[in-house]
Amino acid sequence: MWKPTYSNMLNELLSDIIKINDILLIVRTGGAIIEMRSNSIKLKQKDNWITIGDNDGPCHMHVDSSTVSKAQFITEQKEDRTSYSIRFFDKEEQKLMSAVFSKMYDEEMNLKPERKKLYDELFKKYGSRETITF
Repeated sequence: MWKPTYSNMLNELLSDIIKINDILLIVRTGGAIIEMRSNSIKLKQKDNWITIGDNDGPCHMHVDSSTVSKAQFITEQKEDRTSYSIRFFDKEEQKLMSAVFSKMYDEEMNLKPERKKLYDELFKKYGSRETITF
């Protein structure tokens, strides 16, 4: 079983998330929202800063790992479906970003078992705990 350490857990979790296609990384601040699709993006870390995407590419983000205090695996029942995400919070419990599993349903709104399995495997890898504290 995977054994996390404090220093690499956030980096490892984000690395695992972006390896999965069709994850929307969402940052919402005030009146602006950015959505980045995980397909073919890279991650690197220098000191406290994690860069997701290519620094010279059309879109990337920087995450100050020292401000992220926890991640939560969220399953949320909507009217016609269940949504699956991982949300990242700072020390003041403010949401910094979300990783939303998209394309979870087919045209008839049936859950795709292969997509649900990706979420379940990630949840299991990180100890089957809803909340991970960094």
